[in-house]
Amino acid sequence: MKVLKFGGTSVGSVENMQAVMKIIADGDRKVVVLSAMSGTTNSLVEISDYLYKRNKEAALGVISGLEKKYYNVVYDLFEKSENKEKGKKILETHFETLKSFAVGDFSELGERTILAQGELLSTNLFTILMQENGYNAYCLPALDFMKIDKDKSPDTTYIRTHLAELMENSPKADYYITQGFICRNPEGEIDNLQRGGSDYSASLIGAALKSEEVQIWTDIDGFHNNDPRFVENTHRVDFLSFNEAAELAYFGAKILHPQTIHPAMINNIPVRLKNTMAPESRGTLITAESSGPGIKAVAAKDGITAIKIRSGRMLNAYGFLKNVFEIFEFFKTPIDMITTSEVAVSLTIDNDHHLPEILKELREYGEVIVDEKQTIVCIVGDIVAGEKGYAARVFNALEGIPVRMISYGGSRHNISVLVNTRDKQATLEALSDKVLNA
Repeated sequence: MKVLKFGGTSVGSVENMQAVMKIIADGDRKVVVLSAMSGTTNSLVEISDYLYKRNKEAALGVISGLEKKYYNVVYDLFEKSENKEKGKKILETHFETLKSFAVGDFSELGERTILAQGELLSTNLFTILMQENGYNAYCLPALDFMKIDKDKSPDTTYIRTHLAELMENSPKADYYITQGFICRNPEGEIDNLQRGGSDYSASLIGAALKSEEVQIWTDIDGFHNNDPRFVENTHRVDFLSFNEAAELAYFGAKILHPQTIHPAMINNIPVRLKNTMAPESRGTLITAESSGPGIKAVAAKDGITAIKIRSGRMLNAYGFLKNVFEIFEFFKTPIDMITTSEVAVSLTIDNDHHLPEILKELREYGEVIVDEKQTIVCIVGDIVAGEKGYAARVFNALEGIPVRMISYGGSRHNISVLVNTRDKQATLEALSDKVLNA
């Protein structure tokens, strides 16, 4: 059984939903994971923001606008009057839920419940569409099997056992439709896998079912070898290894949620990236096998903060780095890059939520210098340190570009450089001209 995930753009209109139905309905049993219709999650975030600010009138205004949009969708999506009525009842249920939060105090649980409504709407409406067109489809509630633990990591044992039980006890179907993104936490409350988490949902479901393949359908035909928003003449990468794809996703390639690869990799399940708007395109296939040595692609991750700690106490000392890392561990702030010398350590973070507290702690150990508005540019492939001059090609290409940090040798799958965000486009263009297309 395959698992197919379709993003918000793929189900963003009546026409797109109908196109997705044609892609799915090939006679093979499958699980289909859907995001909210494009634009919906942004509206739900806006509603939550207004409610936090106690501006209930503005929140109700956004709810009203979104409700009108969905009534138009229901009117156009279904042909049979009974299905239009079913669709309207679904809307009544979910929009009454949204409106209920405009009364009383608003909490984080309320926000998470509001954000869940997008996926619940898209999957229930899409299931009716499939049934109206004669397909044996059934909607599996993700909230009945998708769960995270106290560390906000997926509870894979719970997911596997409860998904199996749910499918065993549900009506037999050819097409199981379920929600991406949403889940429950250890307290049983509605929670989520963070923005973009529908990819992650699909991979977790694929791992739980030991699926033959996980397909991620979006509005682009796979990984490109550079960012087409900044560089001309990019092209699709047909094959990537799990490690190469994970590096690209983590370091800025927007087509795939960064955590998607891990469940598929540990279960050796191929992941295929496909374009809903061009289903005939073969897309990018991600497997355990590399397509061979060499540099495959470049990705960039913005919003990076670089921190340098300089201290004479590092010289010929041990335990210094441990003390520094424990500060970041305490504030649950991951580190992306790190370089060291005898008297200094430089590192980067992409989450600055606890930056003031972190800097206060770090200053106990030495002088601290902070550079914000930085970008990590990651050069990805099957790169063996010291062989074939890959590093020389990269560094020669960056001649004239101020590079703040370099990470090379920690992984055979990437070379990372840190540049000021204002130099990002020049960096991507230089790598495209002198490395990827040389």
